[in-house]
Amino acid sequence: MRYLHTMVRVKDLEKSMTFYELLGLKEIKRRDSESGRFSLIFMAPEGQPECPLELTYNWDGDEGLPSDSRHFGHLAYEVEDIYALCQKLMDAGVVINRPPRDGHMAFVRSPDNISIELLQKGDSLPPQEPWASMENTGHW
Repeated sequence: MRYLHTMVRVKDLEKSMTFYELLGLKEIKRRDSESGRFSLIFMAPEGQPECPLELTYNWDGDEGLPSDSRHFGHLAYEVEDIYALCQKLMDAGVVINRPPRDGHMAFVRSPDNISIELLQKGDSLPPQEPWASMENTGHW
């Protein structure tokens, strides 16, 4: 057995792709199905095509799909500089739900309400402002 990908449904493909591009993911493969009326866009970190995120976009919306109350935990990404990435996301209008107060972990949400965990590569960075005193916003 081997890992293939993580799939999330998206409502606004352009907005969702922009969000994941801010995280550093790039489109590596796409499949558009005219007959099925959906698109599958695979995005992955640079040089890591074996770790794709599959964005599933239904052209006609998701209203006809069964609501089976499936829950999704989160996607996790290791990052080079958690403070710099959180600042970039915040500057682009992304809410930092759980700021990296400890220099190690943060959470944000995608436009489709998917929780994204960001983890500092290696040792935690020393606490610094504005992160150290920033409160949580919402939930993750």
